[in-house]
Amino acid sequence: MSAIQRPPIGLLERYTGADFLPLYTARVTLIGGEARHGRASGIAKSDDGALSVDLRLPNELGGPGGGTNPEQLFAAGFAACFHGALNLIASKGKLPIRDSSIRVSVTFGRDPADGLFLLKVDTEVTLPGLDRTIAQELIKETERVCPYSKVLRQGCESTIWLT
Repeated sequence: MSAIQRPPIGLLERYTGADFLPLYTARVTLIGGEARHGRASGIAKSDDGALSVDLRLPNELGGPGGGTNPEQLFAAGFAACFHGALNLIASKGKLPIRDSSIRVSVTFGRDPADGLFLLKVDTEVTLPGLDRTIAQELIKETERVCPYSKVLRQGCESTIWLT
């Protein structure tokens, strides 16, 4: 088995096409599980079999805990994407970053605008040994490149349909 490699820096080259260019699509199916409720007892599986997780309502929301939840999955996806983009940009700029880490907090709460629900996302970036000014510029550039950051900043196209 070969060693895991970083993605090529060429991914940072600007696309100049007029339309969205799909590169990869992840497909996950969720069923309600024992309680017939995705948050309380859902089972999420990816079409390729690489992901299979049991979802559980966290203690803070009145559940038993003992499984992951949508907020943790979102935080993990965002942290992984941001960390990947950050390291790709640092590599392109020949910036020596080691032991970098991203800590994402996703808070589920009430929305005062409509009385329903809202997510709040906080991201903490750790770049030991890198000059603070350079680190801040690297983070700014990463925010421009990372698709999760873009979604949080400007939203994204979304469709929901009945099959």
